[in-house]
Amino acid sequence: MTMYTLKDITRPSGGFAMLAVDQREAMRLMFAAAGAPTPVTDQQLTDFKVNAARILSPYASAILLDQQFCYRQVVEQKAVAKSCAMIVAADAFIPGNGIPVDSVTIDKSINPQAVKQDGAKALKLLVLWRSDEDPQQRLQMVKEFNELCHANGLLSIIEPVVRPPRRGDKFDREQAIIDAAKELGDSGADLYKVEMPLHGKGSQQALLSVSQRLNDQINMPWVILSSGVDEKLFPRAVSVAMTAGASGFLAGRAVWSSVIGLPDSEMMLRDVSAPKLQRLGEIVDEMMAKRN
Repeated sequence: MTMYTLKDITRPSGGFAMLAVDQREAMRLMFAAAGAPTPVTDQQLTDFKVNAARILSPYASAILLDQQFCYRQVVEQKAVAKSCAMIVAADAFIPGNGIPVDSVTIDKSINPQAVKQDGAKALKLLVLWRSDEDPQQRLQMVKEFNELCHANGLLSIIEPVVRPPRRGDKFDREQAIIDAAKELGDSGADLYKVEMPLHGKGSQQALLSVSQRLNDQINMPWVILSSGVDEKLFPRAVSVAMTAGASGFLAGRAVWSSVIGLPDSEMMLRDVSAPKLQRLGEIVDEMMAKRN
């Protein structure tokens, strides 16, 4: 059985420059917020995701796809560049309390062997971290997910995202990101996808220092995501996180959110998003070169 390794989803430099298009109801909300006529249809989401895959995958070392809106279509249309690996989201999002993702489980409909045959190299699991929820349940879910991946020769990517506690305690996002890393940073996954501390704001020194604290807790390669970071600040965030020990990014919004809902989004993906992704990939390569 083929056992994939992290080299299968990196650039030749050894860094990760990966694109996410697996956003689900959150993407529908983004279309609505951009002024698209509502209701925003499933087909609109699928079309945008497939176009993004076709236009942007040549600049990414891997692309993260969701089964709900685009995985099958992307595979059937051969929309992903040969040079770009596929990662499949293996999380089921459960809405509640007025938000699209209130809790998460492993998607029971995922067929690891089938996606591997289609060419996927990795699966990804979102893990919501709340200080007042049972750590054992999170650790058990991650363990089960790792086993699912590794039994099938696929890579395991976990994405801990912090949320305010269920019961109205105070919420310190920055401390929560560190606490989540302390809990899950040595959980046996292959790659840790993490929220950028301080939303990528503040002085370079402040960012570096919190990113180093994060690096101290994560006992596996890690990458940053771009949700919550101003897209203009994201290139700096990648550079600072990598100075602290990160190995790149797995991001969507910083690349394509500004073109959502615009007319002729294919042209905008080509003219606006592709150069952003290309530049981010160059930053990853420059930072990896400093390491060697």
